[in-house]
Amino acid sequence: MLSNLLALNEAQWVVYWIGMITCLVLIFIAALVAIFLVLFQKSNSDGIQGITASSETFFGKNRGRSIESKLKKWSWIVLAVIGVLSIAAYVIQIATL
Repeated sequence: MLSNLLALNEAQWVVYWIGMITCLVLIFIAALVAIFLVLFQKSNSDGIQGITASSETFFGKNRGRSIESKLKKWSWIVLAVIGVLSIAAYVIQIATL
């Protein structure tokens, strides 16, 4: 594999490194976004809050659900982007060999 990389001409070498670095940087940024999206989501378990009786209005419940659903949707989108970029990095690596 290393011998195949060393046998690349200069144009192929530049395309390989630009493609790999671009994919890795985008994966890194998407991973950071995914971490923040997951951290902002509300936990499914009530924990100690289940003991206390809290009265929420209907608007408050629906508002929380819509924000939570958007966070979940964007989490899945970002994770799909990470998967696609990982496959693209692999294809770039295989294509240059």
